[in-house]
Amino acid sequence: MSTIITISDNFLINKIYSFRGYKVMLDSDLSELYDVETKVLKQAVKRNIDIFPEHFMFELTEQEFQSLRSQIVTSKIGRGGTRYMPMVFTEHGVLQLANVLRSLKAKQIGIRIIEVFVRLRQAISENTELKLAIQDIKKKTENNTKNIELVFHYLDELLEKNEKPQIRNPIGYQLPKQNK
Repeated sequence: MSTIITISDNFLINKIYSFRGYKVMLDSDLSELYDVETKVLKQAVKRNIDIFPEHFMFELTEQEFQSLRSQIVTSKIGRGGTRYMPMVFTEHGVLQLANVLRSLKAKQIGIRIIEVFVRLRQAISENTELKLAIQDIKKKTENNTKNIELVFHYLDELLEKNEKPQIRNPIGYQLPKQNK
């Protein structure tokens, strides 16, 4: 009997950073989620380095690490701090890591993280679609700058298109109307 692991989307989204054009998660955050020591996680990766290409996992540079330290609170360098540059894992690397660690918890958490990456990508895509629609409106009104009402009309159409609720036919038996 397996237990269901519940972790909020927001919690996981707050663990995702952007480096080198990738959305990534830190080795220390993943080790905490997978319930293994960071040292064990890194050893597992190094033993299986051939299945972690750079677009799955890479080590941060010193400059990237300093940038990260300014964004989040980390322990001091030296005693009790990080001795090696953190590894970061892309969406594909997270899944590969869960397979390498082989624990049920790692696999369940890995799936959950992938779901959040997918939702994040969908949100970015929807935002891009909205931006493209607004650019299309701008193009339609470019030559007609005097008629600002046309712009609002197009924006209203766009908002109505995105906000129309799905109307369903009522289910069940309806009594016939009686004439009085």
